[in-house]
Amino acid sequence: MNKSLMSAIAAVSLLGSSALADGHGHKMPGSPSMEGEMHGKEIMVKSPWARASIGKNGAAFVTVVNGGKTDDKLVGVLSDIAKRTELHTHKMEGNIMRMRPVENIPVPAGGTVTLKPGGHHVMFMGLKQKLSEGGEFPLTLIFEKAGKMRVSVKIGKMGAMGAMGATGTKGGMPDHGSQGGYKMKP
Repeated sequence: MNKSLMSAIAAVSLLGSSALADGHGHKMPGSPSMEGEMHGKEIMVKSPWARASIGKNGAAFVTVVNGGKTDDKLVGVLSDIAKRTELHTHKMEGNIMRMRPVENIPVPAGGTVTLKPGGHHVMFMGLKQKLSEGGEFPLTLIFEKAGKMRVSVKIGKMGAMGAMGATGTKGGMPDHGSQGGYKMKP
């Protein structure tokens, strides 16, 4: 075996399966499954989506699945599309529903948490440009234990209530299902 090939094999061996994933945690074609390599960090993000916007603010939504044996928390979000990006929820104050920032969103071991309209969500304040239906943008989710995960958020219709759109049709939104979710790399 030549020296270059031996060096490459050694590098892949040292890096483990994370060397076989792209920068977003997606499994590369032809690489082995990363399922057994997750070591309790089995966080998967499904169906990241946002509504098209008309003003200076917007919101994004995702489903987070914790297939591990350890509780985790979504503790932050990062995006270049707005001046401020925060985790938010809706709370009733008297007879008025108001949005309020939250420090974190718990993701229990073996559980699923859905950020959706009327509940927990990612809030963008001071959008640098409007969110246009059919577009997409990157978003980084920060977990207390699992670390950072960058996902691509698809933009759907203005009044969409879910990744399938307000009318139940695809509405330009991807169907990430179990095969298209984003997984954390170890």
